[in-house]
Amino acid sequence: MSTKLEIADLNVQDFVESLAEAFGVTCNQDSNEICFDIPSEKGKGYVKGISFSYGVGVLDVDMQLEDAIQFEMSRSNIQPLKIIFNRESTLQQRFSGKDQNEEIKRLESVILSGNTRNHTVITLPANKPVCFFSLEINRKLFEPKIEDFLSQMNAELEALFRDVNGVNLFFHKGHYSLDIARAIEESIECELLGFTRAVFLEGKTYEILAHHLRLYLDDLSGPDKRKILRQSTVERIEEAAHIIRTELEDLENIISLANRVGLNQNTLQNGFKHLYGTSVNQYIRNAKIEKARDLIEQSDLNLTEISYQIGINSRSYFSKLFRGRYAMTPSEYMAKVRKKNADSKSA
Repeated sequence: MSTKLEIADLNVQDFVESLAEAFGVTCNQDSNEICFDIPSEKGKGYVKGISFSYGVGVLDVDMQLEDAIQFEMSRSNIQPLKIIFNRESTLQQRFSGKDQNEEIKRLESVILSGNTRNHTVITLPANKPVCFFSLEINRKLFEPKIEDFLSQMNAELEALFRDVNGVNLFFHKGHYSLDIARAIEESIECELLGFTRAVFLEGKTYEILAHHLRLYLDDLSGPDKRKILRQSTVERIEEAAHIIRTELEDLENIISLANRVGLNQNTLQNGFKHLYGTSVNQYIRNAKIEKARDLIEQSDLNLTEISYQIGINSRSYFSKLFRGRYAMTPSEYMAKVRKKNADSKSA
């Protein structure tokens, strides 16, 4: 059972003040920032809003609630455009008067707008970490800022920004990019003060907006043609790298590895090049040779035993890879390491 709240959201200040009132607390305000802490009897965490010119603002929400809450945005002649980046537990979203519920999962983002009849309704779960970052844009106030660029936009984006009163419903969901994730972190962790802080945060807000508009267009190109690396994909690539390093002896082919982490082979290859600057096969070879070096330094195994432990059955191939990485053969490196160990024991 969730508590139902009606929240004003014409701008981020209205949203934060309205939510604070529902929680029975007062807000703290400093320049263009407004925030409050969740009262201990209802959970923990905070809600923060930052307002900028041209009707742009951001919401930074990080909390855990004792009870689920459902808030419906109040009726208004102007419906703000929301771009929500979910960083933790799944959120539920729907439009009032509509039966369809949408899940916004961790690392997913949505662009959405209600209209004068169907308002945005969002449900936050109980006893789970709720953490999301949202860009809030009053399109009527934003119109002078973007007017000169609208004709250069994709037709759907142009229509979305020209709909200044929010006549049409809009919903698009995808996974946000690594660039967006980094910009959000930099915004949240900013320790600057005064004017410098305000300028920095506004710049980061527009950086996130620009990245997300590019991401939206990239989404339209289809899964196999996308060029922007999503944060969710990064986590799967990092999982693949972990599998490689922990299962060197038993690694199967790249297709099997891609299937295990839920990616296609091309995405896995492109991701490794983006994150590690190398192909999957080269990453595997490097990991094997690095493990061989560690075994030479930390074990009493002979080179044949070491080569089998890293999944290389050919001693000559093992020697070639090792020399290419460390400019000496494994035999030479082993002799050097064991002489050093013997010298240190006799000293």
